Amino acid sequence: MRQTVPSYPYFRYLISRPIFFCPATSSESMDLRNEASFLQYVQAAIDNNKLVLPTLPEVALNVRQAVNRDNASDAELARIISHDPALSTRLLQVANSPLYRARQQIENIQTAITRMGHGAIRTLITSLAIQQIFTPKLLMLRKYFQSIWRHSVNVSAVSRALAVRYAHLDKEQAMLAGLIHQIGKLPILTLAEKFPELAEDQAVLDRLLENLHPTIGKMIMETWDMPPALARVAWEYRDLQRESGPAVDYVDVVQVAYIESEIRSNPALASTVAAMPVFRKLGLDADIEVLEIEGMADEIQETEQIFL
Repeated sequence: MRQTVPSYPYFRYLISRPIFFCPATSSESMDLRNEASFLQYVQAAIDNNKLVLPTLPEVALNVRQAVNRDNASDAELARIISHDPALSTRLLQVANSPLYRARQQIENIQTAITRMGHGAIRTLITSLAIQQIFTPKLLMLRKYFQSIWRHSVNVSAVSRALAVRYAHLDKEQAMLAGLIHQIGKLPILTLAEKFPELAEDQAVLDRLLENLHPTIGKMIMETWDMPPALARVAWEYRDLQRESGPAVDYVDVVQVAYIESEIRSNPALASTVAAMPVFRKLGLDADIEVLEIEGMADEIQETEQIFL
């Protein structure tokens, strides 16, 4: 039996068709507890500038643009990053963390850039910036933000550790892929902060988060203009029968990390692992947890320490 995230063809239709009502007032006549209505409202709110999808901080965008030009100097990147004191401080902390094993203390941003390289800095700044997005406004939703963030960090850490095994994958990109795989849950929580009937009904909110975040995640990835290899993680990672060809990609490593995380909370899922193409593709034994692979546990712990 095929195990996959529901495809929601009706939702894809809603995303592509024009919607001609003002979401500021139409919510009164819509049942936002209904998945189709909720997604329709989200799309209409975006179209009418009533709902802003999560955006990366300006510094992260500027760093990405500068690195993509291929002619940015270390000094130029350092100046851009220094405009955000909080990100600058976090970058230095990470550069000196056990994960990156600096031989000598790195005391300034330019030295960190020189040591780590432009590509790694670009990805790391984006990853650190994403942490800033997970900030709840309502106390009652704090547990959701914290739970999603902790889960994303764990998946990110396992994804990074797995990517080291494959020369064509970039471990920092794999780490970022893990952080964004459930990014589609944030706009749902944003609306739950606005509508008490959602925030106060845990069963409904849990269902909306679980079922709609891949579709909304795709919207965010398109807004962020993420590279396709990373972007599709947000809506493909739960297709447990996914076949993507012989080469391991970022969706594959995130999917394994996600499944490992789910098994820890629901051990009964372990019996289904052997049937999943991704485990055969990565050559992983269904009876062996990723944490049991030599060297993995330390690598995962060091990555988690960056974000938790």
